[in-house]
Amino acid sequence: MTTDSPSKPSGSLKGLLLTSSVILVVLFSLAPVLWQLLTSLKVNEDISQVPNIYIPVRYTLEHYTELLSRRPFASYLFNSSLVAITSTLLCLGIGSPAAYALARLRLPGEQIILSAVLIVTLFPYILLFLGLLEIVQVLHLANNYLALIIPYTAINLPLTILVMRSFFQQLPRDLEDAAKVDGYNTVQMLWQIVLPTTLPALVTTGILAFIFAWNEFIFALTFITRESMKTIPVAAAQIGGSSIFEIPYGPIAAATVLGTIPLVLLVLFFQRKIIQGLTAGAVKG
Repeated sequence: MTTDSPSKPSGSLKGLLLTSSVILVVLFSLAPVLWQLLTSLKVNEDISQVPNIYIPVRYTLEHYTELLSRRPFASYLFNSSLVAITSTLLCLGIGSPAAYALARLRLPGEQIILSAVLIVTLFPYILLFLGLLEIVQVLHLANNYLALIIPYTAINLPLTILVMRSFFQQLPRDLEDAAKVDGYNTVQMLWQIVLPTTLPALVTTGILAFIFAWNEFIFALTFITRESMKTIPVAAAQIGGSSIFEIPYGPIAAATVLGTIPLVLLVLFFQRKIIQGLTAGAVKG
């Protein structure tokens, strides 16, 4: 009696469909980035060509040189970096101890506090605009980095607390008990033992806060009007041509590429920590 060997066309078809789906998703996600990159390298004739030239033959760095020579782009990079880094460090510095307290201490009204933090996290930050504008005017914070650092820290702080609290809850208490036996106080235990074990969570949360602060536009457009203090999103949006009828697509694309490079490098540098932070707690041993 002969038995037919199982054929594998269905498995091959599934693998082909899965591979094709992954490729399509990657192309769909990277298409706007590639389009901006190619536009920043095209000559002006190819940018205005009809029909569109998707893959140019001629390349130029003229748009980058024009952008760097006409605008203080280095100042914009410094402003965005200063605001984003400072607000991120403040979020982690304030949010981590708060998250640890909510995870380890039995505070009165703890559920109310957590509910309030969750509500603030879900609240659309753009609705805070008018109230923050009044505060900035009263405190004379216009054209001051604090006008951006304080709101960014306040907006990202609830998310930082929620994420870090979930990581602190996954840590075994034996580490802290052993540290107390060795004579560590609470601050030493948090700084030298607890935080190093949650480094992936700190990196993941910090990058989320950094990206928000780096890309935020509405507050930076309104609270900062001095040219030398503008951030990259505002500066890129305000790039103008030689006349009101000209849209400088090349310099705008170059500005978006230069403004995205620091984020890409940041994610690539901390890629392993980000993956560890996102997958921590997914598998329990």
